[in-house]
Amino acid sequence: MLRRETARSYQEFSDEEEEIPDVCQDDGLDDLEPDGSKDMVSEADDEMDDAVVSNPLMWFDKACLKNIFSMVLLLVYLMLTTVAAFLAYQTITDFMKKLNHPVMSVSYKEVGSFEPAGISLYLKKAQLLSCKHYHHDHIPPLVSPGKPEKGDCVTQEVIYTSPYSNHTMRRALVVQGPTDVRNRELIFLQLSQNETEEDFSAISYMLFAKFNDLNISRDKATFMQDCERNYSMWTFSGGFRTWVKMSLVKTYGKAEESVEFRQESSVVKYNDKRNESERTNQLFFVVFEWRDPFIQEVRDAANFAKLSIKWMIKIRRRHLKRREKEMKGVS
Repeated sequence: MLRRETARSYQEFSDEEEEIPDVCQDDGLDDLEPDGSKDMVSEADDEMDDAVVSNPLMWFDKACLKNIFSMVLLLVYLMLTTVAAFLAYQTITDFMKKLNHPVMSVSYKEVGSFEPAGISLYLKKAQLLSCKHYHHDHIPPLVSPGKPEKGDCVTQEVIYTSPYSNHTMRRALVVQGPTDVRNRELIFLQLSQNETEEDFSAISYMLFAKFNDLNISRDKATFMQDCERNYSMWTFSGGFRTWVKMSLVKTYGKAEESVEFRQESSVVKYNDKRNESERTNQLFFVVFEWRDPFIQEVRDAANFAKLSIKWMIKIRRRHLKRREKEMKGVS
C-alpha cells in the first residue's frame, strides 16, 4: 500500500512540474516587449516635447541668443565705421599735404651760354696772385707759382657788415664768372697766404646768379648781405687745386622764382717745387667752370599741366583755323 501511494504522489508531483509554464524563455519575452515598451517610449517623447513647448525658459534662452548676436553685429558695425572714418581722415590729410607740398615737375633747358655768375671770395689774409680765362679744359703749366701775374678777369671789392653779426665786417672780392659753356670756358685763380697759427687753412667763397646784378646795384653792401642770406658758402683748401663745376637750378613757385647753384668739385694735390725759403706762403688753386649747357627748371606739376593744356588748346584752334581756310579756298 505504501509503494502505490508513494508512486502516485511522485507521479502527481511530476505532472505538476510539467504544467508550470517556463517564463524565462526568450520567445515569451520577445512577444511581450515590443508592444509595451514602444508605447511607453512614445508617450515619454510626447511628454518631453510638451514640456519644451510649454517651458518659458527655452524662449528666454532663445531671446538671450538673439540679443548676443545683435550685440556682436553692432560691435562689428562700429568697428567698420571707425575704420572707414580713419581712412577718410587719412585721405583728407594726405590731400591737404599734397596741396601744401605739390608734386614738382623737372625739365632741362639747353642754352648756348650762361650769364656770368658772381664768384665772391673771402680772402681775409690771403692775396689774389692771378686770375685768367682758358678754354677747352686746358690750363698751361705754371710759370712762376707764388708770384703775382697779370690777369684778364673782371673783379670788384665790396666791404659790408655780416647779416648774422653786426660786429663782423666782410671783405669780398667778387670775380665775374665764365659764360661760354660750349667752348668749355673756365677761370683759373691762384692765391697765396702767409702761414698762420691755424691748424687748417682754407678760403671761403660764395656763388650768386648774376654778376651784372652787383654792377647795377646802388647799394652793393646790402646786395651782398642779401646774397649771403640766400646762397650757400663753400671752401677750398691750400696746397691743392680744386676744380669746381657749376650747374644752375631755377625753381618756379606760386609767387616767386628762386635760383640755386649746385656744384661738383674734384681735388688734386699741388707738387710744390719752390725753394724752401719760398714755401712760407701757402698756395691755393681753384678752377670754376660750367658743368653742361643745361638749366634745370623745377615747376609745380599743377601749373605745368595747366600750361600744357593751354598750349594744346592753342594748337587745336590754329589747326581748325587752317582747315577752315583750306575749305573756303576749295569752295
